[in-house]
Amino acid sequence: MNLQQLEYIVAVDRLRHFVKAAESSFVTQPTLSMMVQKLEEELGVRIFDRGRKPIVPTREGEEIIRRARQILAEVGNLKEYAASLNGEISGELRLGIIPTLAPYLLPLFLKHFSETYPKLKIHIKEAITDDIIRLLRRGEMDMGLLATPLNDPGIAEYPVFQEEFFAYVAQNEGFPQKKYVLPAHIDPSKLWLLQEGHCLRNQIFNLCELKNSTDFGMAVWYEAGSIETLINLVDHHGGITIIPKLATMHLKPQQKKNLREFNFPKPVREISLVTAQNFPRQLLLEKLRAEIVARSPIGMQEGQRVMER
Repeated sequence: MNLQQLEYIVAVDRLRHFVKAAESSFVTQPTLSMMVQKLEEELGVRIFDRGRKPIVPTREGEEIIRRARQILAEVGNLKEYAASLNGEISGELRLGIIPTLAPYLLPLFLKHFSETYPKLKIHIKEAITDDIIRLLRRGEMDMGLLATPLNDPGIAEYPVFQEEFFAYVAQNEGFPQKKYVLPAHIDPSKLWLLQEGHCLRNQIFNLCELKNSTDFGMAVWYEAGSIETLINLVDHHGGITIIPKLATMHLKPQQKKNLREFNFPKPVREISLVTAQNFPRQLLLEKLRAEIVARSPIGMQEGQRVMER
């Protein structure tokens, strides 16, 4: 058994095709097939069901592939850890970030961070929380930037900042003209929401004490995929939405008049860097966290965290 064979079975599992896996591994298909077969013979386990199209792992093969991913990840981490002992940040960083954070936070720190550590290759994937956690567990992602707490024993959380929520209200809604508003002031029948799968959607449900219903009495029911869409819907169709602070910083002066602050304790979401437990590249983690803290216009503020149910 060798690392190359482990890389081959991971490639076949990812692409579900021997020819494509061979091309991605820069070997011929017969060579890859022979190496996979030798590994199966050595382990005494059939890893793939070749009779199905696309090819899928057997039940026993799924566990072997999972462990192969862990081994390959540990080898990569070992090399990068050795480099970090000399204060060098290099190798690869596979970073996941939720869509309600990516367009606002990435431009603040990414350029400076990549220029500071030119030997580090950064791969960024925008994905919802559940997908980021799944990739962290599979060893296919190093870190995630998302809303916490997750209450997941397999995931370590490193808080970065807390982000206040604001109500964004169309001017013709007759919303109370007060300095601070309460969640009770929000009419669910006029509330625009993100589509299911976004943690921000669940946080808004909790903030407004809404039931998991899809019938709020709206004439038009639209589940948006981005905060920008929600803002545009309010601007052109009326109604209300809830947006985090970073999203307010790109509003036009006229749009900022539509913002309403919540009363104390202000609802906030905690944003954290998350990794699988026992993540070895602590220097990289600390440098990235410090960079985000230094570049972010908001910090760890007092407030009432809005969590998912």
